[in-house]
Amino acid sequence: MSARGFSLSASALLLAGAAPASAGVLSKYFDCYARLEPGKDRAAGPEDAAGPADPALAPLRGRRLPGLNDPRLADPVTQANPGALAPPQPGDFPRDHIGIPDRWRLVETLGLVKSNWKDPYAQNTLKGDRPLCGTHDIFLELSAVSDTVAEPRSFPQPVGVQTTERPGSNDVFGRQHSAVFVQTFILGAALTRGSTAFKPPEWELRTAIAFQVNYVDVSERRILDVRPSNPSYRTDVFVGVQELFFDYHLRNTSDRYDFDSVRIGIQPFSSDFRGFLFQDNQLGLRVFGTRDNNRFQYNLAAFARLEKDTNSGLNAITRGVRKDWVFVANVYRQDLPVPGLTSQLSVIYNRNRERTLEIDTNGFPVRPALIGDIRPREYDVVYLGYNADGHIGRLNLTVSATVALGEDRNSIFTSRPAQIRAVFLAAEPSLDFDWIRVRASGLYASGDSDPNDDSETGFDAIFENPQFAGADTSYWIRQTIPFAGGGRAVGLNGRNGVLNSLRSSKEQGQSNFNNPGTMLLGIGADFDVTPQLRIAANANQLWFATTAVLQALRVEGSIPKGIGTDLSLAATLRPKFNQNLVFRLSGAVLAPAAGFKDLFANAPRDSRYYSVLFNAVLSY
Repeated sequence: MSARGFSLSASALLLAGAAPASAGVLSKYFDCYARLEPGKDRAAGPEDAAGPADPALAPLRGRRLPGLNDPRLADPVTQANPGALAPPQPGDFPRDHIGIPDRWRLVETLGLVKSNWKDPYAQNTLKGDRPLCGTHDIFLELSAVSDTVAEPRSFPQPVGVQTTERPGSNDVFGRQHSAVFVQTFILGAALTRGSTAFKPPEWELRTAIAFQVNYVDVSERRILDVRPSNPSYRTDVFVGVQELFFDYHLRNTSDRYDFDSVRIGIQPFSSDFRGFLFQDNQLGLRVFGTRDNNRFQYNLAAFARLEKDTNSGLNAITRGVRKDWVFVANVYRQDLPVPGLTSQLSVIYNRNRERTLEIDTNGFPVRPALIGDIRPREYDVVYLGYNADGHIGRLNLTVSATVALGEDRNSIFTSRPAQIRAVFLAAEPSLDFDWIRVRASGLYASGDSDPNDDSETGFDAIFENPQFAGADTSYWIRQTIPFAGGGRAVGLNGRNGVLNSLRSSKEQGQSNFNNPGTMLLGIGADFDVTPQLRIAANANQLWFATTAVLQALRVEGSIPKGIGTDLSLAATLRPKFNQNLVFRLSGAVLAPAAGFKDLFANAPRDSRYYSVLFNAVLSY
């Protein structure tokens, strides 16, 4: 077989068995092919009436040659690749071989492959393994994902101002236990044209719709809804559009299929290797491509951020587009500065003009956040970043360094314009020892040491989703800690985020550069016990970079920097050795340090906070 088709020897088919049976198999295929391409048969010649001159082709008497409009041979194939083996020329084939441009349906006609639409592993038209009927290079790929989450957890829960779940609970903090159950179904479809096995597609149309049902039960009122009359549990349903884009292949720039493409619509994008700064599915226009045999890759993109649903975090396209734009320019270079390591340089500009009051679906204000002067804010921030991912010899390494420069039109403490000057650094080296990978993690995000001056030095991301230091199996990355002293609609950190940003919401809030910053040091290990089972363990120590902002908001003279020790253990099972069935069970514990205890209180019997996560992903 070849990429353009293959040749079938009629003589070989006759020798393999009885002539009538072999001829019948071949004619069955030809008849299907003739139906697939009406109007493309060549004009009948004298040989059609008399039959082929070659006796070996006698079983084909009266049949049309599929896909051929002209009996002449195709133009010779040229190849500009000195030193490579030259391809066979059309004249090199014997006369008893017939060129057939469609290689997918023939193997099934010959009985070599049996297709079943319900089988995601064997050849399947619905999975894009062969072109749609009537085409040679248009493929349809359907996907379905079931994502189930069960999550018992605990975190500091402030007692409601007007009422409480239990009479007599008059402390600042009540009970801390909570539970979350989430079921998400994602249906996706992609229509693609092109021989994508060895070159980029000519065009692609893709969509993914997510349907989610979530249930949350907490211990106190006014955690889930601003109205104290509402109960401390909630069931919510939402449908979000996570992907809807058209991708067009502009051109190839080399004979190795370096290319330029453009993509428009709701699309996934990550600004760096580990999702530290901006990783989301957002509405945008993106031009991207490669050079030098894929050693260089580049992106030029502009995104207009969509509103998110408050409870599911899915895209809410009916709620319009935010006045929050993200412009990205980055370039990747493989084997720089050493072989095996890929380097990335990026410039990202975040322009925010959201001056109107925004209330989420639970009744809490999300823009502006309820800290400081509670006045509308605007800001312009440019992120200059360097990222690297790969290995140096045996050492696996991920590095990220970002500087945030810009201006906040209204600092939340002074109500004056302030210059943004913030820094972010992260690194995760690891070593492999047979079936064990040992790693270390380090992160520093600068904090604002003087909230009353005209400079904001607390680092905040646009939309973070870090795969780092244990990711969402870590307690601190997985859970949101409500910052009760500065307003109930403000979190100390964000769900699926590592930064202490004091935002109202990662999904709907604005970036805040008046924050205490974050420091993390951790160690971890992955154990591939079997090809199906992986065990991962992580231990992280966390601190605030500075507590000046917390002291100003809580009106306290001093607050220690220690947050606590985050311990987690996770088991991931892939019974089919692939991503079609993935089961994960993890548990994490946060042992609070002095700084966390100063901000939050809990019952003596509950001196630690926990997070248990069961996740089942079934994919078709």
